[in-house]
Amino acid sequence: MVRKNIATIMLAIGGVLTTAAFLMAFLWAPMTDFGFVNIGGAEIPKPDIAQKIFYFHVPVAEASFLVFFFVAMYGAIFLWKKDRVYDTKARIAAEVTFMFIILTMISGDLWTKASWDSWWIWEPRLTTYFIMTLLVVAYFVLRNSIEDEERRATYAAVFGIIAFLDAPLSFSITRWYRSIHPVVIGGSSGSWLYGPRLVTFIVAQIGMLMLGYAIYQLRMREEIAKERIEAVKAELEG
Repeated sequence: MVRKNIATIMLAIGGVLTTAAFLMAFLWAPMTDFGFVNIGGAEIPKPDIAQKIFYFHVPVAEASFLVFFFVAMYGAIFLWKKDRVYDTKARIAAEVTFMFIILTMISGDLWTKASWDSWWIWEPRLTTYFIMTLLVVAYFVLRNSIEDEERRATYAAVFGIIAFLDAPLSFSITRWYRSIHPVVIGGSSGSWLYGPRLVTFIVAQIGMLMLGYAIYQLRMREEIAKERIEAVKAELEG
């Protein structure tokens, strides 16, 4: 009951924070300059409206990495304890991961089109993240292709652990290799992140993580209720 209330509260607070961050991004946080435009013979800084997307793109991308970690963690615990509940937790975490991946890809494509005039560029970060997307899709394909519950859970756990290795690689690769993809946290392109911009970014990040936690818990609650109903049904039929 306590966890149920926490999930609901987190969902509400996360929704408020992400909405507030959206308003803060467009109404309060100042824009950065992106090059110059010639007006009347004078070089005037050109506002970078696409930069506003980063307030949401970065939090959903980081959430996808973080939730993917739980896919691997619960998979490892399942291999250790052989308790089916951890297989269920890993599967639900994979569902939430995929949701954040879709949001990351959409927001990222909007930014690349606005800033690079292209919907997609095969640079290191985008390429490794695209591979991660395919791995998560493959995770569900694998689960749906195996009928035996024990084998399905075992294979999915092993695959989830191996697939997660792409997440830290994708996160770090722009720090190892020169890339046109900006490094917002811990990179030179993050020098614009201070004052109102930093506050807006933190609000968006906290709100997105709260939403991720709440969605996971609510989806897990739904799955547990479904399994209980199926167990009761099987008992009555038996």
